[in-house]
Amino acid sequence: MKKIILTLLVLTVIYSCATTDKKAESNTALIEKYVQAVEDLDFTVMDSILDENYIGIGPSIKDSIGKKEAVSSWKNNVENLYESITYKKSKNLALVITIGENKGEWVSNWAELNIVYKSNKKSITIMTNTIYLIENNKIIKSFSFYNEADALKQLGYVFINPDNL
Repeated sequence: MKKIILTLLVLTVIYSCATTDKKAESNTALIEKYVQAVEDLDFTVMDSILDENYIGIGPSIKDSIGKKEAVSSWKNNVENLYESITYKKSKNLALVITIGENKGEWVSNWAELNIVYKSNKKSITIMTNTIYLIENNKIIKSFSFYNEADALKQLGYVFINPDNL
């Protein structure tokens, strides 16, 4: 009897690890597909990957956007702003949080992002981190972090201390 219980316990642990690995693999593949869609400037694929109730947050503290606005914004960027977007040194980390308010399946993507603009052919490079929450093979939430001031500085913007005006 002890051998049967021990065998069942071992099999349960092995199956549990295999399921978690499969989820991590599947979730990472989904984010890689999304990243490829961004590089391809393919807002149609982006739309298919985002859940209908998607919410994107960041990079600024009060920035948030729903799916409809996110897809519309990407479409505008593709048609009017970006000539190309390239992810360099892109790395993903998948994990499952089992307790608390952040419970769920997450993938974090770190990358060096190079963006070339259509109008002036200027190029910027920024370090980014986007953390994606995934449910039913769809992105339901994302948090994006990058230094907006660095991007603007690379585009030639000048920052002036208001105390010096």
